[in-house]
Amino acid sequence: MNFNELGISESLINILKNNGIKKPTMVQSESIPIIKDGKDVIAEADTGTGKTLAFLLPIFENINEKSANTEVLILTPTRELAIQIYEEAIKLKESKNINILAAYGGKDIGSQLNKLKGNVHLIIATPGRLLDHIKRGTINLLKLKTFVLDEADQMLFMGFKNEVELIKKECSKKHQTLCFSATMDSAVKKLAYRYMKDPIVVSIKKDNVALDNIKQEVVETTDRWKQDSLKKVLELDNPFMAVIFCRTKRRVDNLEMALVQSGFNCEKLHSDIPQNKRERIMKNFRDAKIQYLIATDVASRGLDITGVTHIYNYDAPESVEAYIHRIGRTGRANEKGYTCMFIADKNMEILKKIEEHMNIKIPRRLI
Repeated sequence: MNFNELGISESLINILKNNGIKKPTMVQSESIPIIKDGKDVIAEADTGTGKTLAFLLPIFENINEKSANTEVLILTPTRELAIQIYEEAIKLKESKNINILAAYGGKDIGSQLNKLKGNVHLIIATPGRLLDHIKRGTINLLKLKTFVLDEADQMLFMGFKNEVELIKKECSKKHQTLCFSATMDSAVKKLAYRYMKDPIVVSIKKDNVALDNIKQEVVETTDRWKQDSLKKVLELDNPFMAVIFCRTKRRVDNLEMALVQSGFNCEKLHSDIPQNKRERIMKNFRDAKIQYLIATDVASRGLDITGVTHIYNYDAPESVEAYIHRIGRTGRANEKGYTCMFIADKNMEILKKIEEHMNIKIPRRLI
């Protein structure tokens, strides 16, 4: 299956080729025809499987550039994700003369208001800033054709349910709804169904298939020696680009301070860091000016960064899904990846669950 067979126009295919994308991923192959056809979709696929293009490409095919209305709304839980989707949409904009607005908190509302004086075909927004615009009367969704909930599990089940319902009330009565997420359990699907009409479920689970490219290891340590163990591993590996996961914001802060003092080139990423600084950190990391990004799961959620060679689980993840989500940020596009998890006695239960789920015994690394 190629993009041509999926009904994607030559102008979009050429943009994809220029960005090194030659053939569709599984989630794109399955979702694009259904979305182009105007049907509602619930799509579940891991980070790094091409979910963003799975909805952006058919949206660009269907959008009417002559329309004076906002036709598409993409709602996302974090500013970083809004920026990431906006950057992808801007690349595709060469194929169509449409106006795109990114509306998120931390960005000057004045510049957003100026842009809204013209017609905006596609809006990529976080819930709070979008509701702000709706209250001001600067955004009108009464002629909306497509509503996308990205990271739908977080939007519906982790704090944004009320905002989503308020926004839905402002939309046209008849519109297409697309829910995309890495994980969609039955409770989230049940909620999603309330907003949708006969949705088609697309479920692509990469689990062990893509994980074949990732070498996994465990360092058995203690809380007292964990930091020293990590430093030793980092010195031995000297990775090109790595993400180090911690459980909480405080632990991110403490680890970053310790690593900086030891001379490591690192930055931290969590929700308490001001937005403009977070954007700068992410740009520097993408440009490989930062070697180590120390982050919480929430801060890094949905971020797709090419070039990450190593993942270090300084703190054990909360669940098997979180582990797969974390390590899936390396070993992309058939590249080799490496992941190392630091485990104390109290984490043995989650390690056992991960090994059972993946049907493997993760090798122990001796340092």
